[in-house]
Amino acid sequence: MSSPESSDRASSGSAVSRRRFVGVAGAAGAGGLVVGAAGGAAALAGESDGDAGPALARVGTAVVPFHGKHQAGITTPAQAKGVFLGWDLEPGADRAAVAALMRRWSDAAAELTSGRPAAGDGQVAADAGACSLTVTFGFGTTLFDKVGLAARRPAALKPLPPFPDDALDPARGDGDLFVQVCADDGLVAFGAVRVLQKLAKGVARVRWQMNGFSRSPGATDKPRTHRNLMGQIDGTNNPKPADPKFDEKIFVAAGVGPEQGWATDGTYVVFRRIRMLLDTWDDLDKGHQERVIGRAKDTGAPLTGGGEHSAADFGKRGPNGELVITANAHMRVAAPEFNRGATMLRRGYSYHDGFGTDGAPDAGLLFVAWQHDPDDGFVPIQRKLARGDALSPFLRHEASALFVVPPGCAPGGYVGQSLLEG
Repeated sequence: MSSPESSDRASSGSAVSRRRFVGVAGAAGAGGLVVGAAGGAAALAGESDGDAGPALARVGTAVVPFHGKHQAGITTPAQAKGVFLGWDLEPGADRAAVAALMRRWSDAAAELTSGRPAAGDGQVAADAGACSLTVTFGFGTTLFDKVGLAARRPAALKPLPPFPDDALDPARGDGDLFVQVCADDGLVAFGAVRVLQKLAKGVARVRWQMNGFSRSPGATDKPRTHRNLMGQIDGTNNPKPADPKFDEKIFVAAGVGPEQGWATDGTYVVFRRIRMLLDTWDDLDKGHQERVIGRAKDTGAPLTGGGEHSAADFGKRGPNGELVITANAHMRVAAPEFNRGATMLRRGYSYHDGFGTDGAPDAGLLFVAWQHDPDDGFVPIQRKLARGDALSPFLRHEASALFVVPPGCAPGGYVGQSLLEG
């Protein structure tokens, strides 16, 4: 679900605030799940005028550039906070109105992710730096009909098929527009969401919003893979940008058809709210939990031995002649080698929205998966999981959405411009 914390995502800088940005310098890499931020992360460089206070901590100085070939927030190392929103167009909002909104949103995101204030900024995060803020935009299938662009809707953008045991709430899924806001500071994330919401007035309104969290930079002794709310290390085998065919599996390639050429270098995101039945899960002993997943809970190593990143020996049998990693273990059922190579880049966040009347936690995973085509990524894997995953009895899928995510834009442009003005 998430990557090893990228403590090298931020670098030291002088004192700055969102009102006093001077420049950008440096770049950082990342490791793990979403290794390799799009464009890298850079440190803010500022100068004190005597009243700016002490230098920002490393978390505050980190910048992820908004502009680039791909939108930020896809291969960017997972930040501590994630806010996900689906939007519906207001009645009468046409193509020109949406184009103007995307320009306003893109301009605002470029400012905010650089640590500068944007139009409508209420100074909620005035004392903070950019804190690795990213803002990512997507389009839902219904948008194309509403703005007269049905002929330019990509074939891969279609309703996801139903899966066994789905318990979806339609009010918390789908939408005309999608926005993902991530940052290493909650106030910075809130401030960005508030700016976008004010800029959307008269054109789009929020249909649903969900908030998630991941590890904060520096929370562990060294970069480590994230643990989900079941206590399991989650995200070990995510694809990495350095892997062969990474771009081919995650981003849309050229030549997908003249009417969809605007989506080249974009991607698709599947968003699912997956409630974890934690009381039931916690009733299992540790050994049972490990057999359900196929990994040791402490280290994340396959039950066949080695360390977290060791290859699993799926053919290995124990003294009783049974497979060590059982036929329905989660890691086996989800593995690309058992799904005809189906691959997606998972970048999920945990959530906890209180407790139900029965005392059970309303908590789990905001599943966020990026791929070049859902029919070659999420759909075949989820079908396999739904049929025979030992983890399924401990999960409930409660919301679902699919969006096409346009490529990034250059300075002066805006996300979705080639579609909306093409």
